Amino acid sequence: MTHSDSPENTASPHSPSYKYLLALTALGVVYGDIGTSPLYALKEAFHPGHHMEPNTDTILGLLSLIFWSLMIVISLKYLIFILRADNKGEGGILALTSLIAPKHLRTKAALSKSTGFLVLLGLFGTALLFGDGMITPAISILSAVEGLGLITPVFIPYIIPITIGILIALFSIQKKGTGTVGKIFGPVTLLWFIVLAVLGIYNIIQMPSVLVALNPYYIYSFFVTNTWHAFVVLGSVFLVVTGGEALYSDLGHFGRKPIQQAWFFVALPCLVLNYFGQGALLIRLPAAFENPFYLMAPDWALYPLVILASLATTIASQALITGVFSITMQAVQNGYVPRIQISHTSRKEYGQIYIKSMNRLLMLGCIALVLTFKSSSNLAAAYGLAVTTTMVITTILFYVVARTHWKWSFLSAGSLCLIFLVIDLAFWGANLLKIIDGGWFPLLIGIFGFTLMTTWATGKRLLALRLQEKIIPLEQYLENLESKNLHKVDGLAVYLNRNATDVPYSLVHTVDHFRTVHSRLVFLTIVTQGVFKVPQTERVKVEKMSSKNYRVTLTYGYLDRPNIGRDLENLNLGDCILDISKSSFIISKENLFATDYPGMAIWREKLFAIMSRNELPATDYFHIPKERVIEIGVQIEI
Repeated sequence: MTHSDSPENTASPHSPSYKYLLALTALGVVYGDIGTSPLYALKEAFHPGHHMEPNTDTILGLLSLIFWSLMIVISLKYLIFILRADNKGEGGILALTSLIAPKHLRTKAALSKSTGFLVLLGLFGTALLFGDGMITPAISILSAVEGLGLITPVFIPYIIPITIGILIALFSIQKKGTGTVGKIFGPVTLLWFIVLAVLGIYNIIQMPSVLVALNPYYIYSFFVTNTWHAFVVLGSVFLVVTGGEALYSDLGHFGRKPIQQAWFFVALPCLVLNYFGQGALLIRLPAAFENPFYLMAPDWALYPLVILASLATTIASQALITGVFSITMQAVQNGYVPRIQISHTSRKEYGQIYIKSMNRLLMLGCIALVLTFKSSSNLAAAYGLAVTTTMVITTILFYVVARTHWKWSFLSAGSLCLIFLVIDLAFWGANLLKIIDGGWFPLLIGIFGFTLMTTWATGKRLLALRLQEKIIPLEQYLENLESKNLHKVDGLAVYLNRNATDVPYSLVHTVDHFRTVHSRLVFLTIVTQGVFKVPQTERVKVEKMSSKNYRVTLTYGYLDRPNIGRDLENLNLGDCILDISKSSFIISKENLFATDYPGMAIWREKLFAIMSRNELPATDYFHIPKERVIEIGVQIEI
């Protein structure tokens, strides 16, 4: 969603109904993930491997940990501070990385070692979120469907098939866009949170003494009593805050205030009431630790609760899938992954996109996870490591932004981030213990994604260096061209050019091999700025080089949709108007070969060459009419 298409620009921002609608929409999209954590978080704290007895002291300690985790990690860290670190309105770890190192500075010559290391950290955190994008739909939907087993044992053999069926249906409708589903996000999620609160209040009334867990003293008592086991169980407690990175990534869709209002007025109080309600139930009936969420409800409410939970988890999964699509699009625009096909499914909301390749990959990953781990408890062992690692990296990057961009003092930035970092590292350390039991999966996905992104970014830089060795100044080349006896072809040719000041190799090869050139030449350079959107009025820049030659620059933000056909149609070029249907677009097609030149290991150069060959053609990515394109091959050794 771009700002021009967002609700902020289609309704009065001062209208009370508009503000409520925006907050309601934010509730549905942003808090779907964290809002479904009550399904499994407290249950996993009593996993047999944690050696936790469901006695009163343990329950109060866990509730106090949950409450203060929500308050410090989500409310204080993300809602109050991290959301302020936006890059032209966009959030997420990739946007935070761009604040530290804008795209135009990301070369070895321009970046210091420390800044380069921070960029690598940001990329690794981004890569980890792809693993999280596979685990979240799997664990959320599986935990909801498992509620059928509580109704009757007849459903138990069908839990996995039903879960896979829901996942297939969910991913199958992605190509239709999230517009229809999005209309019910807010209302259904609001209903879900209301039900969470009602169930919580219903159980708290029967055991009001559970509210003493608001006192952080019970955290201290919990650790003193349980020592090592208390540290281990932090891996399960962390499940209550796993939506923190997601809400930061969705900043650009809604803005800071609606996200904050949805949290403090709805999500936070409802979550706290439900967790304390589960605790009250466990104090009364310790045997309910096997599934405290569903056992909170009366028997007659189980069927509708399972249905609502399944719908809520599907919505939570939908939001995360869209988030992975958005991260992928940002990575493409920032030059970290090759161009891929991105379909926009809405004319009004830019954020509604569909990426077929990522959708297929996520679906297969989710199904494989369900078949491999077979239960939400087993999946919980794999869940958390990716998010905790990303949260640690976010805190480190936030400190740098606070110091360099906001000019905070060392004491102010250091003391605040130290508090966050201690908590992040505690959760991270507890989740490291999950590596053997399943935490290896998101780590493996993260390492794989990190390798691909760094290989592509480094390969593109090396490619630029190789091309730079053959640089010929454009104006000088055009002057020499006039002195050559070349055949002039009537018409206009648009040469795509990496650098506005250098001659494109497609022109050099055309002249050398065919001894011909078009009578009118346009040299087109496409620039992606470190902002999320460039206004249409600032999109096109035309510079006259001679009576027949022009230099044109198209500027996009990293969330803009490049469309050369649209942006150049009827462009005024002095004594002529550019007609797309009658112009020729000439593009250089690099064929890459791995060599022993310094730069990357041979296996990475081969990987880069493979990625380059499978990159979406420029004609598709930039929306150039295919029938007007001519490709000129260039052999390059890297």
